[in-house]
Amino acid sequence: MPQIVPIKELRNTNEISKLCHESAEPLFITKQGYGDLVVMSMETYERLIGSNAIDRAITSSEAELAAGAKPIEARSALKELRRKHFG
Repeated sequence: MPQIVPIKELRNTNEISKLCHESAEPLFITKQGYGDLVVMSMETYERLIGSNAIDRAITSSEAELAAGAKPIEARSALKELRRKHFG
């Protein structure tokens, strides 16, 4: 469940840091009752960025297939990658 705190709580940096690390989720900061900022731990940020990169790769692959690209069998792809990178 998302955690929402008013901007005045940012004064208590230790508590904000603790909340971010304990929840492993973004912390939503409001200003005058409206969403204003998102704060998160570095671990959460890195996880979200990694997930985003995977999502972009999948979307790109799906677009290539929709445009008529020929799929490659997994065994063939792995064999070629091994040959390219390991000998």
